[in-house]
Amino acid sequence: MQEGGVPIKSWTKGVSFEPEARQQLKNISRLPFIHKWIAAMPDVHLGKGATIGSVVPTLGAVIPAAVGVDIGCGMMAVRTSLTASDLPDNLSGIRNAIERAVPHGRSARARGGRDKGAWANIPDDVMTAWMPLSAQFDVLKDKHRVLKNTNNINHLGTLGTGNHFIEMCLDEHDSVWLMLHSGSRGVGNRIGTHFIEKAKKDMERWHIQLPDSDLAYLPEGTDHFDEYVEAVEWAQNFARINREVMMARVIDAVKSTLHRDFDARMEAVNCHHNYVSRENHYGKNVLVTRKGAVRAREGEMGIIPGSMGARSFIVRGLGNEESFCSCSHGAGRIMSRTKAKKLVSLEEHRQATEGVECRKDEGVIDETPSAYKPIEKVMEAQKDLVEVVYTLKQVVCVKG
Repeated sequence: MQEGGVPIKSWTKGVSFEPEARQQLKNISRLPFIHKWIAAMPDVHLGKGATIGSVVPTLGAVIPAAVGVDIGCGMMAVRTSLTASDLPDNLSGIRNAIERAVPHGRSARARGGRDKGAWANIPDDVMTAWMPLSAQFDVLKDKHRVLKNTNNINHLGTLGTGNHFIEMCLDEHDSVWLMLHSGSRGVGNRIGTHFIEKAKKDMERWHIQLPDSDLAYLPEGTDHFDEYVEAVEWAQNFARINREVMMARVIDAVKSTLHRDFDARMEAVNCHHNYVSRENHYGKNVLVTRKGAVRAREGEMGIIPGSMGARSFIVRGLGNEESFCSCSHGAGRIMSRTKAKKLVSLEEHRQATEGVECRKDEGVIDETPSAYKPIEKVMEAQKDLVEVVYTLKQVVCVKG
């Protein structure tokens, strides 16, 4: 696919590829600093400014909206020494323990109240995890005053809302896995929003016309470029540590509920899927922005989750250079959240999540399996990008 810009290579055979997402990719392809081509993953769908499920390699510039505002969002999974036979028949106790251990969801703050998805009093483990992030955040805060009153430490070790989740899963050998999905939370959102606006103002000042104002970019060598790279690297570190803190808390919650110790570090994967990285492709040092995509270099482990009630996959990268060594980050939406709430009934959601200890109320219908592309078809479309190492099926799912 090529119309006036660099080519767009897609891994979408057998899965839907909406016209609006195609147009969005064409808009990105016309930017003058794209290296070689853009890669579209099988979970590709319309995003804000840049397409979700896209891999955008750039020379000498970065597009803040292509990274997005959930900077460093990604997955973490660990295989434990537990097996299915070690679990009780009723898993509600495990779900309740996880929900107590990790703040999740969001509530509007009344006067004197607090958001239920944030810490009121910072626990010791969260304070310890914050320490390596603290000094650099002070530097960022001094440079960018908009970061001063953000949710930062009080969001560390918290889940959030939307498609973020914590799950207990079983693989094909009946081994128990713990898996979660989250990113840089409120502070990452503020960083992303701040630099998207800076980029837009730069475009106006330099009279640069774009096919979409959300594709405003920061050229390398400018102050805003350097400041953005510094801030986004910090946010990506925050996101990684956020997942580590939550995982430690989930492990402890499960141990406490089962009244037994177990090995929870037999295998572990922690990967971003909304981020920017300096890499070398086709003889050039480039900035690779993956918006809803996972790096899949040869032998590199990754996680491709399905939706609530669907299978997930621990994968090993095949190092396909045509995709800039990338794969999908999940199934990809085929319904907007609003559309899913209109079209999917509560009974349909309950049937789709049968056998999973999870929320079965109207508040999570926008996350029901039918709102997403079939994960099996998504995996088939990218069999030259990754190989499946483990297939997981959730038995517990915690949503915000």
